[in-house]
Amino acid sequence: MIIPFFLMNRGCPHRCIFCNPEKTAGPNPARISKERFEDRVRSHLQTARGRSEDIEIAFYGGNFTGLAPAEQIRLLTLAGRFIASGRVRSIRISTRPDHIDADRLALLKAHGVRTIEIGAQSMVDEILQAARRGHSAADVERAVEAIQREGLAASVHLMAGLPEERREDFQSSVERVIRLRPDMVRIHPTLVLAGTLLADRYREGGYKPLSLPDAVARCKSALLRFAEAGIPVIRLGLQSTPEIETPGSVLAGPYHPAFRSLVESSIFLDRAASLLSTRPVRGQQVVLFSAPCDESRLRGHKNENVLALKRRFGLMGLTIAADPEQEKGTLRAAVGG
Repeated sequence: MIIPFFLMNRGCPHRCIFCNPEKTAGPNPARISKERFEDRVRSHLQTARGRSEDIEIAFYGGNFTGLAPAEQIRLLTLAGRFIASGRVRSIRISTRPDHIDADRLALLKAHGVRTIEIGAQSMVDEILQAARRGHSAADVERAVEAIQREGLAASVHLMAGLPEERREDFQSSVERVIRLRPDMVRIHPTLVLAGTLLADRYREGGYKPLSLPDAVARCKSALLRFAEAGIPVIRLGLQSTPEIETPGSVLAGPYHPAFRSLVESSIFLDRAASLLSTRPVRGQQVVLFSAPCDESRLRGHKNENVLALKRRFGLMGLTIAADPEQEKGTLRAAVGG
C-alpha cells in the first residue's frame, strides 16, 4: 500500500509541454503541513489491511530532490516518525534524472527512502527536447546507475505518443530502459490536458495524439518486452482522479480509466487467437480455460474478446472457464461437437 502526497510541481525547474499537476494529482495544497501529513497517514493506516512492511509513504507530483534541502528533510522527517514507530516500511519519491547526485542520494538514504522514481518519459533526446523536459537520455542512465549503486530501488517512467515520437522511437526507449535494468517501470500514453502547452499546440493543429487502439498496441508491446526482461510494470495508464474525469479536463488523447485492463485483454486476445489457429474449430463449440486471475482479461471489456474470437474463427459457441490448475498467463482449449 502506498500513501501518496503530491508536491504540485514543486522543485521543477521546467514546465513540460504535457504537465498539469492540478488535473493529475487533484486539489492538493502547495505546501504539506505537519497536521495534514499526520492526519492523512493515520487515516490510511486505520483502513490498511496489509502489514506495515507493505506500506510506503510516497512524495509524487514534483521534483523532490529539486526542493531546498531543508524542505526535503522536513518532509522526510515527518515520514520517518511513522517508520520509527514500525507502522510504515519506507519512503519513495519521484524526481528528475538531472537532480540526482551523491549528496542528494546520501540525504535520501539516511532518511528512509528506499525507492526513487525517475521521470524519464523518453530515451530519445529529440523527443525530450520537443517535450521541453530539460534533460537528456544520458541523464536518465546516470541517475538509474547511481541510485542502484547506493542499494536503492530505481523506477523509470515512460510516456507513449509524445510530440514528434514515432513508434520506433518509443520502442527504442523501451529497449534502452531494459538495458538499464531498473527495478520497475511505469508507462502511460500522452494525454492533452487542459491548461498545458500541449493543449495550445493541439488546438493549433501542431499535435496529433495517439488513438486508443494505437496506444494499446504500443503499450502492449512494451509490457510484453518488460515482462520478457523480468522488469515489472507497476502502473500502465494515467491514474484516474476526479479532476481527470471532469468534462473538459482531457481535451484529446487515449484516456481510459481501465487502460491496463485494455492492454492485458489485448494480449490475451492474441494468445487465444494463436491457440485457436492451430486446430480446426470452425463451427465448433470451444471452451477456453485460464487461471482464475486471468478470466476477466481473457473475456475482455464487455466480453469483446469472446465476440471477436467467435467472429474470427466462425465458432458455434465460446465459453470461458477458470481453472485453478491453469498457470497464470497461459490458456488451453477444449473443442466439442
